[in-house]
Amino acid sequence: MGVTKEDVEAAITSALSPLHLVVTDTSGGCGASYEIEVVSEKFEGKRLLERHRMVNTALVPHMAEIHAVSIKKALTPAQAQPQPEPAADKPQA
Repeated sequence: MGVTKEDVEAAITSALSPLHLVVTDTSGGCGASYEIEVVSEKFEGKRLLERHRMVNTALVPHMAEIHAVSIKKALTPAQAQPQPEPAADKPQA
């Protein structure tokens, strides 16, 4: 069998100590394609490309068996916080 979701989670957790991590197997169960959302303090001060490289570097031991990785989010903790919605001018009822 190919790489499991747990393998991907363990590799990213070991390298990036994420505060939030969602790994989704988009291959239908064969372990060849994953979508990743990760929030890590280790991303502080890094550009998006550097963050993606950090995730890909964490997955190097598994990349021979993974066909595709889609990094949907690679955020710092501050970026992951919900942003307050601007007050809209709403008519009073």
